Amino acid sequence: MRIDRRKALKSLSALGASTALLGAYKASGKTEPRKGDVASQRPNILVFLTDDHGQWLQQAYGNSEVHTPNMTRIATNGVRMTNAFTPTPVCSPARASFLTGRMPSQHGIHDWLEEKRQAFAFPWLKGQTLISELLKNRGYHTGLVGKWHCGGERYPHPGFDFWFSYWVSQYPHLGLQNFSDNGTHVSDNGFQAPMLTRQAMRFLQDHYNDQATSTKPWFLYVSYTDTHSPHIQMPSNLVSEYDAANFRDIPVETFSKVHGTALSPVSVDAAFELAKKREYYAAASSIDREVGTILDGLERRGVLSNTLVIYTSDHGLNAGQHGIWEKGNATVPQNFLEESIRVPCAISWPYGTIPANLESDLLVNHCDLFATLLDAADATPDTETAKLINSPGRSYLSYLRGYGGTEWRKSVICEYGNARMIRKDGYKLILRYPYENVTFANELYDLRADPRETVNLLSTSSSAYGSLVRELSDEINSFFATYTVPGHSGLDLEHQPMATPASPWIRAVEMKRQERK
Repeated sequence: MRIDRRKALKSLSALGASTALLGAYKASGKTEPRKGDVASQRPNILVFLTDDHGQWLQQAYGNSEVHTPNMTRIATNGVRMTNAFTPTPVCSPARASFLTGRMPSQHGIHDWLEEKRQAFAFPWLKGQTLISELLKNRGYHTGLVGKWHCGGERYPHPGFDFWFSYWVSQYPHLGLQNFSDNGTHVSDNGFQAPMLTRQAMRFLQDHYNDQATSTKPWFLYVSYTDTHSPHIQMPSNLVSEYDAANFRDIPVETFSKVHGTALSPVSVDAAFELAKKREYYAAASSIDREVGTILDGLERRGVLSNTLVIYTSDHGLNAGQHGIWEKGNATVPQNFLEESIRVPCAISWPYGTIPANLESDLLVNHCDLFATLLDAADATPDTETAKLINSPGRSYLSYLRGYGGTEWRKSVICEYGNARMIRKDGYKLILRYPYENVTFANELYDLRADPRETVNLLSTSSSAYGSLVRELSDEINSFFATYTVPGHSGLDLEHQPMATPASPWIRAVEMKRQERK
């Protein structure tokens, strides 16, 4: 039975599985999988976690001009999460949160790791339990292709049987490419994305051709970088697809001083802006083409139905929205704009009794995805290990299947360095803390009345929102009282290794010094 998403529901509400979804689900003739059923078999797991891909830049999320049919294919064959967020709006810490199930104040990475600095080789996640280890320990054959960016990328990290990442950095998109093939330096010339796809297909071919692994389920983590700046060098045939685009899904906005200083403002050169947008849209189409190649390969092998496929991104991106480009580090102080923190997240698994062509409005993030994949793989950590990891993530697998569970959270919390955010009941509160005695004002936005986040309610009539601010602040403080590891807190950055001197809090100190001169 085909379920019309427009009529079905906001399918998996924060109060549990809705009557509409359960009714539609039962009408399809499916029942909850029992141990031993084909639907209960542990799936292969294919995670596409790409770079700087804003939720808004997908057909499945309503973009009227971008061409991403294979990403839509995943959403159509499963569930599209409409309220998926990153734990932090910059790449390295967001990726570490998926890999460990922990917040930055637990795993200790608070900004992108600059490859040219000694900090890049620092053992950031050493001693922490990775999703790859948990899956490998439960019999999975595991592989990574593409971006790691949580410390040195040349050599395989724990739990990965197959490793194809970067030798120096993720650049360029086109040209001489330097990779690490399980710790050996290899190079090639051309477009990077198809090269990564060939390695993903190599992992799958080797898996099924090897008697020792062919009977095992597999986990493959694929991370393309086309959508990351610089927005250049995409295939010309894809760029030309957007020659007539007017990019109507991007609001034409000027930067609001309520967000501080824009580090990556929109250019006054209209032709330059159009070229960047064409490249960014073409980058999404480039990744989509590679996603399709891998999905087609799985379908030919007859294993796609029992493969849990996820398409998501480390964080979002502004491409002119709010008058800026880039993500949380596009401003000083750092921002938590919706375009920065919202990520695409579509999940399909037909054999796992996940219905097709539905959407979910659960508030979820990468820590929840960590828990959900482990749940599906029957690899949830034992009590002792779970206590050591202390993940705030919860599995939403039962919600995807339509059975619901205990009441889901009504808020989502993010952090980026010395700033923390909570989004709840239509309000967004940002608490800012000092770094080297430099700090900024807290912010409160009413997302229903002011969806473009232009009015900081605390700068206009803070007394009217005192009880709300206290309530939301208490929730943030309670959360981090539980999910902080000593020595890793974002409120104690002065005593931790520097990820990059370009961090917004470091730039803020430099800007203050310049003002005093």
